[in-house]
Amino acid sequence: MPMRGHFERANGNFRHLQEFKVSDLGEYEVGQEIRANVFSTGDAIKVTGVSKGKGFQGGVKRHGFAGGPKTHGQSDRHRAPGSVGAGTYPGRVWPGTRMAGHMGDRRVTTRGLSVAGVDPAQNYILVKGSVPGARNSLVRIEKQG
Repeated sequence: MPMRGHFERANGNFRHLQEFKVSDLGEYEVGQEIRANVFSTGDAIKVTGVSKGKGFQGGVKRHGFAGGPKTHGQSDRHRAPGSVGAGTYPGRVWPGTRMAGHMGDRRVTTRGLSVAGVDPAQNYILVKGSVPGARNSLVRIEKQG
């Protein structure tokens, strides 16, 4: 088990093990559980998590392309990406061209959120704003600024 040394040093077996940078090491001990009461109402925070996976998506949903006209001879080009580049020169598609592909399921950080409330008894933090990830997913909450 690769985490055995971490658990032995922290004197416990934890479900999640996370490393945080702190300004004053004297406030914390190795293996200490960080609870909700480190935040207070009105604190500016940023939340990091894994966004919901959306699978393989087209250009309209993934990048906000406008799509083609619904009429005037278009039979199957309503949501097509259109042209992807020039002709003979460069004779290829440039790297980074926005195309259809896998969307979501990546690590994202939402900044500019604020703490709406804290319940130390139940270890809850109420966040004002949009938090990345699905229900019951693991997120990292850090003070901002």
